[in-house]
Amino acid sequence: MMLLRTCRALCSRAGPPSGDWQPLHFDGSAFHLKSTAELARALLVLRLCAWPPLVTHGLALQAWSQRLLGSRLSGAILRASMYGQFVAGETTEEVRTCVQQLQGLGLRPLVAVPIEEEPDSTPKTGESWYEDNLSAMMRCVDLSRSLVETSGTAGNSLMQLRVTALASTRLCKELTSWTRRSGSSSELSPERLAEAMDSGQNLQVSFLNAEQNWHLQASLSRLHRVAQHAQARHVRLLVDAEYTFINPALSLLVAALAVRWNSPREGGPWVWNTYQAYLQDTHERLTRDAEDAHRTGLTFGVKLVRGAYLEKERMVARLQGTKDPTQPDYEATSRSYSRCLELMLNHVNHRGSMYHLMVASHNEESVHQATKRMWELGIPLDGPVCFGQLLGMCDHVSLALGQAGYAVYKSIPYGSLEEVIPYLIRRAQENRSVLQGARREQSLLSQELQRRLLGQSPRAPY
Repeated sequence: MMLLRTCRALCSRAGPPSGDWQPLHFDGSAFHLKSTAELARALLVLRLCAWPPLVTHGLALQAWSQRLLGSRLSGAILRASMYGQFVAGETTEEVRTCVQQLQGLGLRPLVAVPIEEEPDSTPKTGESWYEDNLSAMMRCVDLSRSLVETSGTAGNSLMQLRVTALASTRLCKELTSWTRRSGSSSELSPERLAEAMDSGQNLQVSFLNAEQNWHLQASLSRLHRVAQHAQARHVRLLVDAEYTFINPALSLLVAALAVRWNSPREGGPWVWNTYQAYLQDTHERLTRDAEDAHRTGLTFGVKLVRGAYLEKERMVARLQGTKDPTQPDYEATSRSYSRCLELMLNHVNHRGSMYHLMVASHNEESVHQATKRMWELGIPLDGPVCFGQLLGMCDHVSLALGQAGYAVYKSIPYGSLEEVIPYLIRRAQENRSVLQGARREQSLLSQELQRRLLGQSPRAPY
């Protein structure tokens, strides 16, 4: 095993291949793989989602349409539009059909359960809600594995995990507050939490009351059971980042899972953390975490995103009179993303399969940077670096990457209309800039539809 890792590391540092660099063209030429109906729906839905009033008042408009049109007609309209564009389906059969279509396009599934506890929502009482969510996550692990056609221990089965489905936001706020006051206190070290996960022994933390300690122990148990099941089923868990007032707690819990499940002997990384480039301290944290993983001999998995909570982060900072944690503008965020991307690609180059990276971006420049640097560093297309975009968005980039042989994942939520539509509206509100910035994709869709209607570009088989 050690010889195999050494060979992989040496191969990853083999340097650039011979010949000239040939950049990918994100010009919509790969749209020939999609049907005219799919392109028309995508254009309509993306234009609607770029309309600010629809996104801002989405939940109210949904309720109004149900009262005016009735649940059946309102649901049919949503299924034919937003739900059909962004959701894999409700039943296992519908999800499987969606994934088979993606695989036919050279794309892979990154399954997401649309469950979370909103920070401003009424706190849940008791553990039953979180235990139900645990069952849903376990089913998602099984579904994720069953959707991948390859057998054995292939590491290309991934799913998203949202910690606030298994642990309350109130607890995460308490843990965050303590970590900011106490720094790297041994009372809340990843090693101590990992030991509590493994042993199941009751963990007592001094600043939590009896009920909170009980909930912490139950939350650790839930996280541990999901990771254990995922590792047994060869599914890698990509943990979502959320708001800065709970992110330190999420990172602590991910670090505890990493201590247990990201050792090389486990074949990791099985648990990845998400890093948001729109926060000012992200490059510093990513540098520190990558070095800590190397120092402790752990594998390290990263999903790199720009970030989705810009407006709320700035609003909270204003209300609390605290420093704004976000980058000053989009250009600064792009520079931060570029620096973090370069950092991780160099780590992958030097440490081979010990370090994994998902370039989760809809930005063409970032994807160009990643593909060019992979070529220069000799990182294989289907190796420890992959790409990620949302289902129903950025298909001109996803399809071009997939057809070129890169590992590309589409984040696919699934579930009933009642479960998923509120989730989609929240995601749309968080991703306003992405939706409003999808003008180029809309233009490419419009051009492709126009060519087909004028008979200038015959549709290739789906």
